[in-house]
Amino acid sequence: MRALIVDDSRLARNELRRLLQEHPHIQIAGESQNAEEALQLIEQLQPDVLFLDIQMPGKNGFELLEQLEQVPQVIFTTAYDAYAIKAFEYNALDYLLKPIQPQRLQTALDKLEEQQQNSSKSNQEQPREYLQEHDQVFVKDGEKCWFVKLSEIRLLEVCGNYTRVYFEEEKPLIQRTLNYMEQRLDPKVFFRASRQHIINLKQVKRIEPWFSGSLKLCLQNGEEVEVSRRQAQRFKELMSF
Repeated sequence: MRALIVDDSRLARNELRRLLQEHPHIQIAGESQNAEEALQLIEQLQPDVLFLDIQMPGKNGFELLEQLEQVPQVIFTTAYDAYAIKAFEYNALDYLLKPIQPQRLQTALDKLEEQQQNSSKSNQEQPREYLQEHDQVFVKDGEKCWFVKLSEIRLLEVCGNYTRVYFEEEKPLIQRTLNYMEQRLDPKVFFRASRQHIINLKQVKRIEPWFSGSLKLCLQNGEEVEVSRRQAQRFKELMSF
């Protein structure tokens, strides 16, 4: 597995490199000392896992993750325990306190390997045919159930390893990742606007230019969804003659 170390401390990066030498299945593809540099390396190297510090000059680790379209597995490495709850809201695989203990690193890497195995199994099970907009799907959240036509779903939103589905006045949470949902839905109708959202293009009422080359989509019910800068280019290509 390919890893990227992101930490402003050279000593911390060197220590983590030393610890990872005991785990030859982890290949250190690169390292960076700030979020801006890491953003470029992630796009270039496509690592499987980030060993990510939180407090760094400029943007912090959380702000880096918010800029990513596709997020690798994340193991936070930090000297502060105050961010632990927030870290898991960002779907972190683990949270290691410095100085990192070899046994805690082993535990984190065991979780990483298990996650990779589950992901590989999930990919093998992914359906080959897209669901069409006229299809109806069964949606269950707790004790409540719905039978919904896909054309009525206007928005899907990431929520950790779950997805929130928006239709009519309902917002149920289903036990599927947004990446899985993207694989099931017809890309001519359902567009991945950002890391957080998939939108039903037929529910879009208005398009507005937004900050730094991004777009804002106004849905028919008045909800607004931002299309990231990278996806904005894809959106223009998809919707143009």
